[in-house]
Amino acid sequence: MYEIENVLRPYAWGSKTAIAGFLGRPASGGPEAELWLGAHPGAPSVAKTSDGGMQRLDSLIADDPVHHLGAASTSEFGPRLPFLLKVLAADSPLSLQVHPTLRQAREGFAREEAAGVDRNAVERNYKDDNHKPEMIFALTPFEALCGFRPIPSTLALLEHVARSMDQLSLDVPAVLGLVMEDLKGNPEPEGLRAAFTRLISGGQDVSDAVGDLVGAVKAGLIQKPYEKELTTALELNDHYPGDPGVLISLLLNRISLSPGEAMYLPAGNIHAYLHGLGIEVMASSDNVLRGGLTPKFIDVPELLNTIDFSAVAVPMLAPEVSGLGQELYCPPFKEFQLQHVVLAPGAEPVPVAQSGAALIIVVSGSVLLDSPKGDLHLGRGGSAYVPAAEAPVNIHPVSGATETARAFAVTTALRA
Repeated sequence: MYEIENVLRPYAWGSKTAIAGFLGRPASGGPEAELWLGAHPGAPSVAKTSDGGMQRLDSLIADDPVHHLGAASTSEFGPRLPFLLKVLAADSPLSLQVHPTLRQAREGFAREEAAGVDRNAVERNYKDDNHKPEMIFALTPFEALCGFRPIPSTLALLEHVARSMDQLSLDVPAVLGLVMEDLKGNPEPEGLRAAFTRLISGGQDVSDAVGDLVGAVKAGLIQKPYEKELTTALELNDHYPGDPGVLISLLLNRISLSPGEAMYLPAGNIHAYLHGLGIEVMASSDNVLRGGLTPKFIDVPELLNTIDFSAVAVPMLAPEVSGLGQELYCPPFKEFQLQHVVLAPGAEPVPVAQSGAALIIVVSGSVLLDSPKGDLHLGRGGSAYVPAAEAPVNIHPVSGATETARAFAVTTALRA
């Protein structure tokens, strides 16, 4: 086992206090958006080695992939850690975004490599050749947009807006009427594709329509019964004035996760995290195609080829409890599963449901990790990497502890 040090990403949308406060360390003074735990080459963790040195986790794994990852993981995913764990703290909305399928990622990456597009170029779509299915476990109340609502639900909202504006002698934006025609005149998914395409490509007409909508909402004219959706549009416009994503948000599921709730996001699901602190797990990739609420590059044709325009229910993820008392969150992806561990003082140890390598982070109290090859003590905010060859690992409460300990562990799922 290796204790690891991890990379903090200071994106502008990050909270200045949430991650530091949660993990019990001093704040940096700037935005702290994501703490990355893993071996992604963009920001790999660093392992403390037995000789007192430090080694990048991706380099350590490359020295002996089968020892570190296990034969099954290496056969399925190659010589790389297949997952990435993040502590994510959104203080303001992230961009509307979607992640490609594995085939799209491989083809897109190869295409841009062959074209000589610099991997750091603003117009680069594919940073690597992997897909990025993911899940989020809410640590605080967590707000997000996630996937398209059914057309009838969206039409009811848009018709309510148009009717309210008309009754109060406000001009209904022509774009709003055209979007409703797109939705009425086409079945799913074609209607949602047509409406989204109109908004993402609409230019000044869409920007003007955003202004009209926001003005009406600020006047308090069209709140009930869609307070949450319309308040979200108002807040999004505060951050990204006139952005087409403000109107696109009205096509999407608006959700609120309570602490302890989780959802998963497959390829093609358009989403945006709005506010909150959570544990995010994903396949080890940094491939993101943006679809609004951002000043960054948007490749509209590639975006339209990547989004799944099917209406979906919010993909909530309930825990599974094993016969060993393991609380597991198992999305339908091979790369990862998340284990939530809560240990009261004096409780029996909980085994890590480990397949391949594992990452562990302690978020309250202290624990002792016990494997056949050694022990490792971790306090609040501490984290560890466990090679496949060191399984099985048990998580114990520290002897004499008076505080309940809490930790998260991620390992490969290798499920169909």
